[in-house]
Amino acid sequence: MTYRIAINGYGRIGQSVLRACYLNRERFPDLKVVAINELADLDTLTYLTRYDTTHGRFPAAVENDGRRLLIADDAISVFNEPTPECLPWGDLGVDLVLECTGSYSDRATAEKHLHSGAGRLLFSQPAADDIDATIIYGFNHRKLKLSDRIASSASCTTNCVVPVFNLLDCAFGIDSGVSTTIHSAMNDQPVIDRNRQGDLRLTRSAMNSMVPVRTGLHHGIVKFFPHLRGRIESVHLRVPTINVSLMDLAINLQQETDAASINALFREAAAGDLQGLLGYSEEPHASVDFNTDSHSAIVDGTQTRVSNGQLVKLMVWFDNEWSYANRMLDVARYWLGLGK
Repeated sequence: MTYRIAINGYGRIGQSVLRACYLNRERFPDLKVVAINELADLDTLTYLTRYDTTHGRFPAAVENDGRRLLIADDAISVFNEPTPECLPWGDLGVDLVLECTGSYSDRATAEKHLHSGAGRLLFSQPAADDIDATIIYGFNHRKLKLSDRIASSASCTTNCVVPVFNLLDCAFGIDSGVSTTIHSAMNDQPVIDRNRQGDLRLTRSAMNSMVPVRTGLHHGIVKFFPHLRGRIESVHLRVPTINVSLMDLAINLQQETDAASINALFREAAAGDLQGLLGYSEEPHASVDFNTDSHSAIVDGTQTRVSNGQLVKLMVWFDNEWSYANRMLDVARYWLGLGK
């Protein structure tokens, strides 16, 4: 059975989702992108699909016929509608909308896509509490129900940190911790300084500074580990690279352990139940080594430290674009397959 997907918003995640559908056909053989809604013109959209500074040239021919994006033998309908009510999802038989604009996260707006005929909607960001489910694939995706209509794939950082927290909590018990996200630059930052309302640090050039920004990651972590409420804090630092990020974790455990035991835990999980989702390496890496890596998290075993038996320091790599796009598609495939 083939499931028909629409991408609403064709930025970094929307583009990565489309690429992942084609590059990972063996993983997503039954997902087919049939429509894209994006305010940019079709020629620009075609160009951005064909060439990508981060992930390289598209692996198939990319053209357009003035109204559709043509990839290999596929014709993808393209729309420039600012409001979901005007989108013909019912006529196109869209089973699932991947909401990748990042411009809203509320249920009421999401339901407009359902009223336009889509079967379900999956947010590419954390969403309001009144949606049906927030899902980390490999952790709680089996909680999805056939009756659920609006869900979220949380954030790239949450997808990275939750499997790591879960393994540590189950094995040793987590008492408290602080996460530091060292994140590549994003499109809400300027190339050179410019005026911006709301956050003065985001007025500064992304390519010339390391820039601390606000984060709600600790709230996202507590959503999945409510017993850690009040015990987890997070900070977030943007750095002048265009892709691949690093999670720097300092975690106090309830039981004593050592670095070798911590690394063995992650090495075994990466080769076992979390294979393909969690990675483990002891090679001398730089961030670029993980460009277009689909793992949610890759533990760098060379950087594991344990102080006084209970304070653990971890460094965990993740491709903040590609891994997240693949997790969205994993959630989509599982969710749509519940009806089979």
